[in-house]
Amino acid sequence: MDIPLTEFDPDGDGLIAPTPPTLSEPLPERVVMCFFPEVVDGLAETHGARRIGAYSRELGGHAIYRLVHGGVPVGVFHPGVGAPLAVLHFERAIAAGGRYFVACGGAGAVRPGLALGHVVVPDAAVRDEGTSHHYAEPSRLIRADPSAVETAVATLAAHDVPHVTGTTWTTDASYRETPERVRARREEGCVTVEMETAAFLAVARFRDVRFAQYLYAGDDVSGEAWDHRAWTTAAVRPELLGLALETVTRL
Repeated sequence: MDIPLTEFDPDGDGLIAPTPPTLSEPLPERVVMCFFPEVVDGLAETHGARRIGAYSRELGGHAIYRLVHGGVPVGVFHPGVGAPLAVLHFERAIAAGGRYFVACGGAGAVRPGLALGHVVVPDAAVRDEGTSHHYAEPSRLIRADPSAVETAVATLAAHDVPHVTGTTWTTDASYRETPERVRARREEGCVTVEMETAAFLAVARFRDVRFAQYLYAGDDVSGEAWDHRAWTTAAVRPELLGLALETVTRL
């Protein structure tokens, strides 16, 4: 089928170039994109972070913080849910000088038996969304940088954190994760489902920045009925930020 998403243009110059957000001081080269709003909101208290700026209100007005982890400056912000919005934030952080990125967020469990809070390091993503197709040639899968995955896994191993490495399914349409599509993705080898990873991987490759991601198993879509599992209050969320902070200093 001939659809526009197959018409990849490798030209790096769009009519609109990403611009840095307004900041009170430079964004550190190392950045964590954290999908946990309550964790980001508490950074001043938990990590001595200070707010150095914010994205525009049209993009959600998400605050941008600077903290020091292990003697290394790190920027932290919530990138927004969904590939189009998250990539707008990602692109502007790159324009501001970010070069090493780790994202941490939750995902639906596609593989049965994946316990709430179990950590997943995606090494590839099924591109069932639109944004990645504007940054990489058409393909079903996009793979992560193996060395970045290795660094992320090494951090987990150093802290004896149980984890799995595998493929995630990135989709734009949470309400269209039908039982048949979930089964098909599971048979394809997908461990989780989320809305941003494929796009993050494509942007990182296109812009030549280092990127790794941590997901944790949140809600469960592997059965006949959806199980929310109160995943947005899982205790693993602040712990995963700490792992992301350590990893981004090692990329």
